Amino acid sequence: MSGRAQLMWDEAVTGYDFGPGHPMDPVRLALTMRLVEAYGLDRAPVEVVAAKPAGDSTLRLVHREDYIAAVRAASADPAAADASYGLGTADDPAFAGMHEASALIAGQSVGAAEAVGRGDALHAVNFAGGLHHAMPGGASGFCIYNDAALAIARLLELGVERVAYVDVDVHHGDGVQAAFWEDPRVLTVSLHEHPRTLFPQTGWPEETGGDGADGSAVNVALPAGTGDEGWLRAFHAVVPELLGAFRPEVLVTQHGADTHFEDPLAHLAVSVDAQRAVAESCHTLAHAHTDGRWVVLGGGGYAVVDVVPRSWTHLTAVAAGRPLDPSSRIPEDWRHEVFRRTRQLAPQRMTDGRVPHWRDFTESGYDPADRLDQAILATRRAVFPAHGLLP
Repeated sequence: MSGRAQLMWDEAVTGYDFGPGHPMDPVRLALTMRLVEAYGLDRAPVEVVAAKPAGDSTLRLVHREDYIAAVRAASADPAAADASYGLGTADDPAFAGMHEASALIAGQSVGAAEAVGRGDALHAVNFAGGLHHAMPGGASGFCIYNDAALAIARLLELGVERVAYVDVDVHHGDGVQAAFWEDPRVLTVSLHEHPRTLFPQTGWPEETGGDGADGSAVNVALPAGTGDEGWLRAFHAVVPELLGAFRPEVLVTQHGADTHFEDPLAHLAVSVDAQRAVAESCHTLAHAHTDGRWVVLGGGGYAVVDVVPRSWTHLTAVAAGRPLDPSSRIPEDWRHEVFRRTRQLAPQRMTDGRVPHWRDFTESGYDPADRLDQAILATRRAVFPAHGLLP
């Protein structure tokens, strides 16, 4: 194996830009990479790699040919975007070069999958990826091409027999679930805010997979307001047991930072410290179940200065085997760069001052009056028996 970790990065991914005022501000990607560099996480043993854009044959692993053509047409002439494909909408405005920027991000995730699948790297990170809402035939939720689903499809194409996908973005990973709804080779697990209170209004515990793949889709619908302790309790009550039963060969994880209490588009109350704890747990689970083979993606996150760069720099550091001390003071040069670009004051430390902890679900017992425990039990009852597990 030539390198322990690869970081997929091409500065041109910041061309994925829906325009002024859109929540998906590409400055979050640039600031994350600058913070990664400030901590020296772009140096050996990490290898920084710029993969080529995904070509049409790769995009067709997940997306319909007519949809790819529609994206190309809108990319060449944004005014001609076809709204029937979800293009040119408020969530997904068309912009010049949209196909090229989207294909480049997809290419980084596919490149990460190839590096891990072929044994060139143990861990591979694309924090620009995780665009999990895009559907086979349409854009959705700020997502044009579903790089997460494409990475999984490429792993399957390389001969991997079982892939587990764990999505901790605040929004349901609906596009990835849809892509593999009837494929028992792929386990999709999504922890997200309850569909009653958040886009895309899917991800109910009763959504468990299609014909021949019952139990392959797993959804934990968390009550609005869930904070660190409940979020971590839910993760550990569902994910480790399922991975142990499913026995994946590769783990793919999506780490949207929009679970954070400062995120403007959702209603969970999670800290950067808990997000870091989940990244560490995913790293541990990869080594426990997949011999360390781990593809790591970003996702949502709209507190673009205070949250996203810190969360994904921690994520990169964990994957690099060089976890950062949360109490460390953020380098001054990066804080000046933040002010230069955004005229906002940057955070001073890599922590929100929290010490993440949780009560183990099986050890502490189920509280029937607790909405979080109700959500956990609903998921376990829906899917655990399909994996030979007791709910």
